[in-house]
Amino acid sequence: MKSLSTHTWGIPFLVFFLAAASAAGADHPTLSNITVSNPNDELLLHLDLGGSFSDAVRQNVLAGKTTSFAFQIRLSQVQDFWLDQKIADLTVIHTIKFDTVKKEFTVRRSWTGYEAEVTPSFEEAQRWMNHIEGLKIVSLSRMEKNARYELQAKAEVSKKILPFNLHHVLFFVSFWDEQTDWYIIDFVY
Repeated sequence: MKSLSTHTWGIPFLVFFLAAASAAGADHPTLSNITVSNPNDELLLHLDLGGSFSDAVRQNVLAGKTTSFAFQIRLSQVQDFWLDQKIADLTVIHTIKFDTVKKEFTVRRSWTGYEAEVTPSFEEAQRWMNHIEGLKIVSLSRMEKNARYELQAKAEVSKKILPFNLHHVLFFVSFWDEQTDWYIIDFVY
C-alpha cells in the first residue's frame, strides 16, 4: 500500500495532493496526481492512471476488443478504539473500443453517464481512459468537522470483458489482469 498522511486544521477548502512516484516499469499501472477537493459542498476526487496501456492492452484495443479499467474508491471515517465507519465505496468503470472500419476510438465512463466520447486519436482516448476529474465521492453534510478520514484508491486494468450486466452478477470473480497498489490519503476535515 502507498500511503500519505496529511493533516490540516482550520482550512476552509479541502485540497490534498498525492504525487505518487512513477513506477520503474512502464507496464505496471500506477496512480498519480490524486487530489481531493470540496468546492461546492461535495468531496471531489481527481486522479491520473499511468502505465495502463501495456503492449498487450494496446494490441487488444487496436484489434477492436473492448477493454475496461476499473477504479475503486473508498472513504472511511477513522475512529480510535472502534471500527472505522465506511462513508463511501465506489467503483468507476472506463471502457474503450476501437472501430477498425471507421478508425475511431469510443470511450465510455460510468461517472459521466456512459456518454460516448469519440476520437480518431489513440493518445486522446488514452487520456480519457486514464483520467478522473471531479468525481463526486460524498456530500460534505455526511462528514464531521475535525474528524479524521482515510481515502483509498486503486485501479485495475482488464483484457477480459464480460457483458456489462454480468459484471454485477459475477462480482466475486476477478477478471483484472493488472492492478495498482492501494493509494491512501489520510486527512482531517
